[in-house]
Amino acid sequence: MAVFTGKTAIVTGSGRGIGREIALKLAGEGAAVVVNDLDAEPAQQTVAAIEAAGGRAVACPGSVTDEDFAERFVATAVDAFGGIDIVVNNAGYTWDSVIQKMSDEQWSAIIDVHLTAPFRILRAAQPVLSAQVKRERAESLPVPCRKVVNISSIAGLGGNAGQANYAAAKAGITGLTKTLAKEWGRYNVTVNTVAFGLITTRLTETPADGDGSIDIAGRELKVGVNPQLLEAMASQIPLGRAGTPADAAGAVYLLCRPESDYVSAQTLVCGGGYQI
Repeated sequence: MAVFTGKTAIVTGSGRGIGREIALKLAGEGAAVVVNDLDAEPAQQTVAAIEAAGGRAVACPGSVTDEDFAERFVATAVDAFGGIDIVVNNAGYTWDSVIQKMSDEQWSAIIDVHLTAPFRILRAAQPVLSAQVKRERAESLPVPCRKVVNISSIAGLGGNAGQANYAAAKAGITGLTKTLAKEWGRYNVTVNTVAFGLITTRLTETPADGDGSIDIAGRELKVGVNPQLLEAMASQIPLGRAGTPADAAGAVYLLCRPESDYVSAQTLVCGGGYQI
């Protein structure tokens, strides 16, 4: 039997990049997955890929920063699959500036997507998790170990020049993780964080024409890192390369497996051996 047979996972930002790999990995091991992306098309593409491989998935597109998103996301899992077993807060982007040039809008946008949105999703999930456990205990059923994995970054552990907003949000995720590990232990839920190092995604890769951007809520934000800088960064990684989305998904997978059922309130660095 696959590791996650009978379980339901909700994964934000899973239409593309790391989130897509996480969704595919969990689905490949039997989980039913609620796929989210800012845009409907990539979310549906991930759903189609899961279904083509024999898995189960539904899409819940939209911005994780919308005030009604968290409740809608959780309700999608309950309506489609009957509950929640795994929560992965992955969605995000960067909007960098040194502090003297960083606007309030820049600060708030990044805090909202990386910290406020996960908080709202976990708040919305609590009644569902609690009800599941109460029902299991009332029926004298085993209470399975359920999982929360919040995504952080080495920037949240050691800071990064030009990323005061992002580093602060990712540091905040650590505090949220540790608090919920204490609050939700009674539900047999583990809450952990994966802090990524340099992972190659559309946010780091510079297109051939050198002009990459993404649209976030009507804002055109530049993405991509200078290839020479990427090479220099990779040279500082003991494994000698940037990570792939599949590498990143593997780290999340480790904290969702039963072998990690007694691991909680921890931060796993997925960075190829890079040390701050």
